[in-house]
Amino acid sequence: MAAEHELRHRFTAESVGRSLEALGERWTLLILREAFFGVRRYAQFARNLGIPRPTLSARLKSLVELEVLDRVVYATDPDRFEYRLTTAGKAIFPALVVLMHWGDDHLPPPDGPPLILRHHPCGEPVSPYLACRHCAEEVTTANVTPEPGPGYRGG
Repeated sequence: MAAEHELRHRFTAESVGRSLEALGERWTLLILREAFFGVRRYAQFARNLGIPRPTLSARLKSLVELEVLDRVVYATDPDRFEYRLTTAGKAIFPALVVLMHWGDDHLPPPDGPPLILRHHPCGEPVSPYLACRHCAEEVTTANVTPEPGPGYRGG
């Protein structure tokens, strides 16, 4: 019971829940996947995803409000817009790569992964690896401990 009490702070303003509330809907993640691979225009998103247009409009609006995408006027047509990833949007890329690899490993398609990311500097396929910035050791559930951070307001 004491250990349970010590971990209660994990649920105060819980970051995973807040992130999923903002970004965790299926279409939102697929829109971001397309944006990471160069899609910028509304019609391209609609065509690539087969998404209902009202849903696409709502999700794009939400991503702009969250400052994950910027809505920018087309250079060639001031009445049309394109969507570009912001710094906050680009920061989501590692999470999508991990989700992609998790799906390939644990929900594998019969013919293998449909997409492989190749790392330009070394030429090898990307294999996600979470490491500590300070010591470069791999981060796992066995070597981290959740503790209250500066935003903790519980008791």
